[in-house]
Amino acid sequence: MGRIEKFEDLEVWQKAREICKKVFEIRNSSELKSDFRLYDQINAASGSIMDNIAEGFERNGNREFLQFLSIAKASCGEVRSQLYRLRDRNYISSEELKIFWKI
Repeated sequence: MGRIEKFEDLEVWQKAREICKKVFEIRNSSELKSDFRLYDQINAASGSIMDNIAEGFERNGNREFLQFLSIAKASCGEVRSQLYRLRDRNYISSEELKIFWKI
């Protein structure tokens, strides 16, 4: 396996980007666009996943990268919880929720 030179090549970062894009698509296709606070929360948390992966990768060592991956993992938990809120408020269907588990 070759050395990864940029964070964009990390599969985990690519998946985090997919989550961000899907959150934005849901906003545009549901009443989530009117629930400003919840949208702001899930948008920020999903962005935090990909941003912390990128920032950690750009640091100068594995120890710092692991620290930022831990933060990204916590943001992922936050997004998962918020996705349940989207489902409970009927912004997404059960089938749409399952799509996130496959990303």
